[in-house]
Amino acid sequence: MDSLYELSSRAIRRIYDSRIDTPPVLDIDSCFPAARRFESAWPQLREEALAVWRSVPSIPRFHEIMPTQAEISATDGKDWRMFLLKVYGQEIRTHLLQCPTLGELLAATPQALSATLSFLAPHKHIPQHRGPFRGILRYQLNLDVPPDDEGRPGAVLWLAGQEHRLGDGQSLLWDDTYPHEVWNRGERTRIALLLDVHRPEMPLDLRLLSRTITTGVGMVARLRGFA
Repeated sequence: MDSLYELSSRAIRRIYDSRIDTPPVLDIDSCFPAARRFESAWPQLREEALAVWRSVPSIPRFHEIMPTQAEISATDGKDWRMFLLKVYGQEIRTHLLQCPTLGELLAATPQALSATLSFLAPHKHIPQHRGPFRGILRYQLNLDVPPDDEGRPGAVLWLAGQEHRLGDGQSLLWDDTYPHEVWNRGERTRIALLLDVHRPEMPLDLRLLSRTITTGVGMVARLRGFA
């Protein structure tokens, strides 16, 4: 999976950045309308995620899956754990079997390239960083969010200088190539569903380039045993 960062060199980033000019947050209904099915099913998705959290003995930390990401994952002694279900088109079937509702939704959503349940420990901070290239968008659906000291959603996404607090069942479609960082200011683990989805309405050459990159990353993931 770290090959995505190797393949997405500065030159490739410049190609996308010079030709795609969209805001940090995008409209779900026009860019990823299938998201509404995930939102409608969020109570079932939450129960599946909680069951995974309770029953899986050792969900890996992000930097254990992608060592190149240690600088944002292994910074403060608190865990950011990832339960991978789909990696750039490659399904992890044993994991999908543990989340049947999510598996059915993903099977009906070819636009979703990757799917991960993200478990962010209390008071974990993910430092500011950027995603590798604009060929994909990040869809985030919060499933179980602890409150902060003021009773607000305790998980905070700072994206391009703007604060976003998503409660249970709330979602956001965003461009992770903008600078962003995350805090969990609650007293329990925050659980979220993260999907990487194809960016719609790109020029043909960028669509082909994106599919080449993501297909290559998916093949590497399979070879490394992630799928």
